[in-house]
Amino acid sequence: MRVFVKSLHITAALCLLLMISSSLLASAANSGTTYELTKWQMEWESRPQAPVPGTEMPSGITDGQAWTTVDGSQGRMDLPPGISAAWSRMIIPELHFTSPSLYIKTLYALHVKVFVDNRLIFEGDRSFIKDNYSLLLPLGSGDSGKMLYIWTETLQDRIGIKDKVVIGEHSELINSYVKSGLMDVILGSAFIFVALVLFVCVFYLNQAYFSSIVALAIVIFSTGVLSITYSPFIYTFYSYLGNVSIVMLDIALLSLLPSLTFLFERIFGSGKCAVIRRFRKFQVAYSLFCLAWLVINGLSGNRFVEFYYFISTNIVGLILIVQFILLIACVIIYSAKGNKEAIIFAIGFGTAALTGVVELIWYYVRKGDYDLVYWKWALVVFIMSLIVILGRRLMLNHQMVIKYSRELELFNNELQRSEKLEIISELAASVAHEVRNPLQVTRGFLQLLGGKSHGAEKKYLNMAISELDRASNIITDFLTFAKPEFEQISVLNMNEEFHHIESIMLPLCHLSNGKMDLNVKGELWVKGNSSKFKQAFINIIKNSIEAMGEEGHIEIMAYGEGNKVHIRIRDNGEGMEPEVLNRLGEPYFSNKTKGTGLGLMVTFRIIEAMQGEIVFSSKKGAGTESITTLPLAERPDASRSL
Repeated sequence: MRVFVKSLHITAALCLLLMISSSLLASAANSGTTYELTKWQMEWESRPQAPVPGTEMPSGITDGQAWTTVDGSQGRMDLPPGISAAWSRMIIPELHFTSPSLYIKTLYALHVKVFVDNRLIFEGDRSFIKDNYSLLLPLGSGDSGKMLYIWTETLQDRIGIKDKVVIGEHSELINSYVKSGLMDVILGSAFIFVALVLFVCVFYLNQAYFSSIVALAIVIFSTGVLSITYSPFIYTFYSYLGNVSIVMLDIALLSLLPSLTFLFERIFGSGKCAVIRRFRKFQVAYSLFCLAWLVINGLSGNRFVEFYYFISTNIVGLILIVQFILLIACVIIYSAKGNKEAIIFAIGFGTAALTGVVELIWYYVRKGDYDLVYWKWALVVFIMSLIVILGRRLMLNHQMVIKYSRELELFNNELQRSEKLEIISELAASVAHEVRNPLQVTRGFLQLLGGKSHGAEKKYLNMAISELDRASNIITDFLTFAKPEFEQISVLNMNEEFHHIESIMLPLCHLSNGKMDLNVKGELWVKGNSSKFKQAFINIIKNSIEAMGEEGHIEIMAYGEGNKVHIRIRDNGEGMEPEVLNRLGEPYFSNKTKGTGLGLMVTFRIIEAMQGEIVFSSKKGAGTESITTLPLAERPDASRSL
């Protein structure tokens, strides 16, 4: 999981690097002197007159009187109704170059012929609807002052030179010619590579993320294909792939739209009245409709090319605008609710959507006289935001898995502890009942013998009785551990109980050169058995006394908070290591050389029987602290047993 998230971060960094490198390439300017021709003459042609297959200009063109001056800086002229072809002409200036060339960055046409006077120097004819030409044409040193004629024919609503014609040194102009659209290919190839990496990684992820990652991969892959197939680089240098590129562009666009909506739905839900889901289903249906017409048009030899162009370009563009507006509205609503992922999505998608909407609107306002340029860079920002969102979601889910695994480990340890305690309690109860009676009988006979003995014999008998008493106390602990339920439950006054405990433990504390402070705040009452209560806290305080060094100090504090009573016992003794602290309360575990571990086992069982809990914290060399939490009881009307 961490490796996958890191790969997402690397992908985002790669996209950012591509943006920076492309801007540097775009800012590289050609050196040297060039001529820019921004004005030329143009003549409309209702019926194409270009010679086919000859190489000479048709008669009457050079002598025509219908030439109109065009200023390329003001935009191209609108194509009149019923017109499908046009002529453009300009005078070639004086050429002072070693290898002069003519460069036209953007020329709109499907069929193009370029003449110098009556000599044909270039011809291009496309059988697919991609009317964006980029031309670099060599000129001769003797072409100075000659007339350059450009014949263009189209089936679309735009034709002719877009803005200007540049004449200069071939070695300099070829840089601009090659760079035109090259960055789009590089960017698209990077997107496709990233998408393929995601496709491979998705098979190693949980099935819950499968659809989201696949949708993201399709979005990135489609964006890459769009960037490559929309670029003029492909149609300039690989024109034989034109039909394939057009098909790939349409398939990529028709895949991108529903995939993007589906990814949005997976991240934020289907929206109010399932509007996102409904729109996504409509997109899927319309994409299938367009793909069907793509096949029909291809099988019919482009007989339905104009209708297909209308449904796959004009209508899809309007659907894209509606999609952007819909998703932007949803993102604004989610962002207003404080959804962090929606805010990240809003930054990325808002950039892409706003750029796309503005460019599409401007495309329609200019009646097609605009090439979409900035959409792919806006999509880079958007894809980076998607990667950040999914990476963040995967990381949060990974942290939740770690948290749940830790909790499961704690529950498992608690279950094992409970099973051990259950087994030990049953064993302890049976053994204690069977052993206690023989011990009492043995103690009685030893007392009788001790009364008749003298000297060393009496000393040894007293030692035996003392050990039997110690064994009896251990058996009592066993029984308390095995049966923590109380025979008599009272409402205990914490102030009285702890003052009694203090009076018992204070002499032992003084013998260890320590001191004890007791602070019970207010009147606090709990339900329990007085003797068991004292036994539990005497065990804790006794352990603190045994852990004290010189100038030891034990602080006992009890206070109420809400419906709970908190009892804190803190000492400045030697403390415990973390591994020792984690094992407190385990059967027969003790950090003392002669300890049995039964004392704290009994303490835990008593606190559990009182429906409370106890937590220890300690640090080696800094002392130990225990915090016991018990339910607060109501003050009784009189001191009596319940």
